[in-house]
Amino acid sequence: MKLLFTALAITSTIFWTQGCASVVQSTDNSTSKHHDSAGASNSHEHHGGHSGLESTTIAKLTVPGKLAAQTPVSLVIDVQDKNGQAIANFDKFQEQLMHLIIVGDNLDTFNHIHPTYKGNGRFEVQTSFPHPGNYTLFSDYKPGGKAEEVSLLKAQVPGEAPNTPKIDFSTTNTFGNTLVNLQFSQPTLTAGKEVNVMFNLQDAATKEPIKDLQPYLGEKGHLVIIKRTSQLTRADYIHAHAVKDTPASKVHFLTSFPQPGNYKLWGQFNRNGKVVTAEFWVTVQ
Repeated sequence: MKLLFTALAITSTIFWTQGCASVVQSTDNSTSKHHDSAGASNSHEHHGGHSGLESTTIAKLTVPGKLAAQTPVSLVIDVQDKNGQAIANFDKFQEQLMHLIIVGDNLDTFNHIHPTYKGNGRFEVQTSFPHPGNYTLFSDYKPGGKAEEVSLLKAQVPGEAPNTPKIDFSTTNTFGNTLVNLQFSQPTLTAGKEVNVMFNLQDAATKEPIKDLQPYLGEKGHLVIIKRTSQLTRADYIHAHAVKDTPASKVHFLTSFPQPGNYKLWGQFNRNGKVVTAEFWVTVQ
């Protein structure tokens, strides 16, 4: 097997190997070891959490079997401390012990799932990738009594990837039975400046404010924001929490965009037991 060594700025990347179970471990340095083989490959990156402090954990990813589009695959994530000991306790946030966000690298696909905790630091989940191409997986969790951490994984599904879709900057669109209008507390989005992101929800048929909004993951809504870039990193990921006490059909999130560029937003809301995912593109100056 041929080995390639590539330096990355703040990441540690390890490729999966198709056709057999593989185990990879995140590292604290900026050197990456790539194990080449024919077919699919996966990679894993690990960075500090939202606190901006250095990561206190090491994550191992095990992926048995082959990786193919529209084919179920099991993901196993083992979380350890820097001494290699399993972290046994995790704190829930937004009603879950781990949120796993999966996006295509051109941000054309989005999946938000919750791995099951099996004990002794191990999380497991089964999922599938909709089409060939490169994917980034953000694993978001809180070791017991510590700050939120995010591990980054990268997956490459073999085959011809679809063309990158054109970016649509419209701020009003219909998602299923819900008409969503996106607004901001300031006319121009500026990097580093706090902003209120506001989703106004109406029934698509009647154009009336919805009256059946229910909590989703313990809040009025859930928001993930990711910056469009050639290679996604932990720094491109934003996980925002909903503002309390807003009108019944309006969901607000207070956040900031760290750098100029194009970002994609996925707001998720619970309408009478059915999750609505509203996606929008924005430009930050």
